Amino acid sequence: MTGRAETRSRFASRGFWIAVAIAIALVVAAANVHLVYVSLASQPACVPHLQAPDHGGTTYRAAKSAC
Repeated sequence: MTGRAETRSRFASRGFWIAVAIAIALVVAAANVHLVYVSLASQPACVPHLQAPDHGGTTYRAAKSAC
């Protein structure tokens, strides 16, 4: 009679799935760190926009201009 460990495939072992879960978590964490870095490193240039409120309410304007 063979042992239980011998009949299992390597994909059915608990350690394999723990390693897969850790790898997925590391990829997600790295992607989030990259997104935060890009959002903090990029500063868009000033573009022309409406400064005064439009009383018709048909166009958008910047809430607080940084230019």
